[in-house]
Amino acid sequence: MKSVQKLNEAGITLTEAGRPVEAVMLFKEALQAEPYNPLLYLNIGIAQQKTGSYDEALESFQTAVSIDNSLAAAWSAMGLIYHEQFLFELAEQCYKTALELDSDEPKTWNNYGALHFLLGNYAAARICFEKSASISPYYKDALINLRDICREQKDYRAAAETELHLRNIR
Repeated sequence: MKSVQKLNEAGITLTEAGRPVEAVMLFKEALQAEPYNPLLYLNIGIAQQKTGSYDEALESFQTAVSIDNSLAAAWSAMGLIYHEQFLFELAEQCYKTALELDSDEPKTWNNYGALHFLLGNYAAARICFEKSASISPYYKDALINLRDICREQKDYRAAAETELHLRNIR
């Protein structure tokens, strides 16, 4: 039997290569040796999410945080699933928890901003997009969202500056 680390690394590689079903099998094989490894559940959830198995992914993320509730990535991933299922209060709770645990994660800030935008909280959305872009100045999703929220708020100068920055990194 391969080591847990090698199985986990191979599963991550498969997930990134667009082969999440095979990745889940490797992660589950690794779980046989370490059934309480929260990172394995996190990685299973990520792979399941890529296959569209959102309920299974959510269950995997919940298992991960039940083992280690300080796993910000799992909280963020749960937030995104709840967000996509229009369960906005649950999404917000998960994003907040993730950001309390890791306030330097640009994707969580961006997703939290998108949630605020959907709810019509444009000022809060802009703050989140600005935070995301300040953490990761080349994160295109955050920059696109920041440009769009600036336009929505009729702050055309900031929108133009963000657009120029976007063009320079493309």
